Amino acid sequence: MRPSSGSSRSDGIALSRLALRSLTLRVRRRPGPLLPQIRAALAPHGEPLRWAITTVQGEELCLESVVLSSAPPIGCTPPP
Repeated sequence: MRPSSGSSRSDGIALSRLALRSLTLRVRRRPGPLLPQIRAALAPHGEPLRWAITTVQGEELCLESVVLSSAPPIGCTPPP
């Protein structure tokens, strides 16, 4: 059975509005565990599906990630 274009997940997000987004973020590391800092940096962009630390320069990390997002990327307008 195929879901209709207006079907919803249990959390209320319409499936037809979900999108994969590729991100590159720079994160300044703070004292303490690193994983919660990375999760906090990625959370505003969507649900992380995968991520990697690609470079480290001093206390600055470069993260590359793919997230599942219900909002269009900043600077883009959704199709009509």
